Amino acid sequence: MMFYNEDCIEGAKKYLKDNSVDLIISDPPYGINGDKLDKHYNRDENNVIEGYVEVSKEEYPEFSFKWIKEAERVLKPGGSIYIISGYSNLRHILNALAETNLEERNHIIWKYNFGVYTSKKFISSHYHILYFIKHGENITFNTNAFYADCEKNENGGSLNYLDREDVWIINREYKPGQIKNKNELPKSLLTKMILYSSNPNDTVCDFFLGSFSTAKVAIGLGRYACGFEINKNAFDYQLKEIEKIASGEFLVGQRPVPQNKLFNKGKFLSEKEKYQITSEFKQLIQKGDSKKNAINIISGKYGRGYWSILNIVDQNDYSFSKIEQTLFD
Repeated sequence: MMFYNEDCIEGAKKYLKDNSVDLIISDPPYGINGDKLDKHYNRDENNVIEGYVEVSKEEYPEFSFKWIKEAERVLKPGGSIYIISGYSNLRHILNALAETNLEERNHIIWKYNFGVYTSKKFISSHYHILYFIKHGENITFNTNAFYADCEKNENGGSLNYLDREDVWIINREYKPGQIKNKNELPKSLLTKMILYSSNPNDTVCDFFLGSFSTAKVAIGLGRYACGFEINKNAFDYQLKEIEKIASGEFLVGQRPVPQNKLFNKGKFLSEKEKYQITSEFKQLIQKGDSKKNAINIISGKYGRGYWSILNIVDQNDYSFSKIEQTLFD
């Protein structure tokens, strides 16, 4: 873990090498007098850590360009970046991204509860999540991070399809009486981005650590974490809190389904698991099952997608005898 109590732009230049980070998730400063947001959210700020550092409206375009350029530099080829933003300065972030070689994959809308109350206009209750990737290697995207292709809801709809739609309805976390940062992203939101766009032991970076939520969830999901926080009050407090998180502790129990559908979530299949899958596929075919039905059965059992199983059993250079020789010679 590498955390630094300093400005992310200068800090990245000093401490992060080119192409060294697998995934970046960042929620940059508001740029809208964020130090006074209690008036908009109608909340008690007594438990909010003091020292929030805002970026002025005038500085925001250049500020966005500089930190995003550093993010592009440190991101590995095949890596991903998610930037969470309100609408006020969205154009500046998009303009900065347009000056990079990063490619947009999705413009996600995150719909949340208890939005910013207003009486003279519509209530704002969503954020924008800009999902971009860096070319050069295979892009990490775990299509079946949460659901196998065969899993259905009560109406027969694909849970995998619904989970990957680009409008996410995820509630904020209400923490009455707890010490908190100005704006904390919910664990379920961060879990979704991390499991889809990284693998165990990957490095996840947050240029604006704040409450260290991204780092905490990344560590809890078996990743490494790094990042920057300029507010010393928040940095000192959260550095102690993050020590309470055990690596991998969040990997189990993400959703209420049988545990055998979770054991492969967010990790590569081992050679032994590939052998078991290939062996079971052969047995099903020998019993008279069709190829499609055999793959669906195995997909449900192992919590992997149809195409993931198909790829294992269909690879020309991955014959059953080759696997046996590798494991048992």
